[in-house]
Amino acid sequence: MVREFAISVYLIVIKALFTMFKLFPQRDKTVCIASFGDNIFYTTRELRKASPEPIIILKQSSCQYPFDPSIARIYNFRLTKPLTYMRSIYHLATATTILVDNYVGLLSVTSFKKNTTCIQLWHATGALKRFGLQDPSNRNRSQKAINRFHQVYQRFDFITVGSDKMAKIFSESFELSNEVMVRTGVPRTDFFYSREDKLHAALELKEFISLPPDKKVILYAPTFRDNQLDHYDIQLDLHEMHAALSDEYILLIKHHPAVSYTLEPHHQDFIYDVTSYYNVNHLLLVTDILITDYSSIPCEFSLLQKPIIFYTYDLEEYSHKNGLPDDYLSELPGPLTFTTEEVISTIQLGNFDSNKIAAFANVWNKYSKGNSSQNLTNFIMEVKKDKRNVV
Repeated sequence: MVREFAISVYLIVIKALFTMFKLFPQRDKTVCIASFGDNIFYTTRELRKASPEPIIILKQSSCQYPFDPSIARIYNFRLTKPLTYMRSIYHLATATTILVDNYVGLLSVTSFKKNTTCIQLWHATGALKRFGLQDPSNRNRSQKAINRFHQVYQRFDFITVGSDKMAKIFSESFELSNEVMVRTGVPRTDFFYSREDKLHAALELKEFISLPPDKKVILYAPTFRDNQLDHYDIQLDLHEMHAALSDEYILLIKHHPAVSYTLEPHHQDFIYDVTSYYNVNHLLLVTDILITDYSSIPCEFSLLQKPIIFYTYDLEEYSHKNGLPDDYLSELPGPLTFTTEEVISTIQLGNFDSNKIAAFANVWNKYSKGNSSQNLTNFIMEVKKDKRNVV
């Protein structure tokens, strides 16, 4: 009740500011709200090549991405900086193009000018769990909150997708028509096709962490659990993993950005906490085996044709509470495990189906072929041109 009241007050203030700033003339500029940053990074880099128009990135506190200030003006978009926050609302109210990469609650009260285009660059390539209006946890939310979700989703003029499967999921999750889905591919997947970007990533990663060259890399990247955001309880037995695998492997652990977790300082020659590293795709590049659960990471990792293990120790509970698609089990491109012992034995046996991984990659990355950012930029420029002609 208190939280809902605070949200209502916040949105009243945002609506008043936005309405006032809408009185100012509209400018040809692209304004991005970055929660994750990677899709926005690749898109704005391509946009800068296509047009000299101003690009402004409103960087939320969750965003770790180091944007290039030569490409865009960057604002820290947080309430602790009230003047910058107000300036950000002004830019949102007067922009021609809005790009977002997550659910942004303030959009529920932002009625954009008629020739403004708002495009959702969702932060996940695929979806192995239910979200949006399909999320079972919505049953615990108020009708006011559900209405707010609808209002936010209605702001999206377009949503970029990398596959027909994801287009269908978005249509169901946001209750939007198929016409809203733009099959440009997912901008951040361009990374996997760019030799220059991969070389640069290797250098950046080397500065962040020194990995032993004689060891293979296991990456454990679980999704978040709502009841463990502040006190995450890792379910892998790290001592057992060390005893069985440390001669041949090292283990990288990357938790979801929403999770607060401190790794105990044991087995430092084997376990590396890479949660603070800003780009998971850089980590995927050096990973030999991925361990995950209900995260969308396998949808991109499958492009590299490397083994994936699904550690779903809480499958029944998670499915009931958070919801999983009906085809979750049948479509997984890797073995399902429920204990640390099963994870270890799966790694040691090495029986992975490369054909299933390839099929999975084709399903989720049908339109992501290395030119997604360019496709999206061309689309944005065409929409701008069409709206100018109408005016």
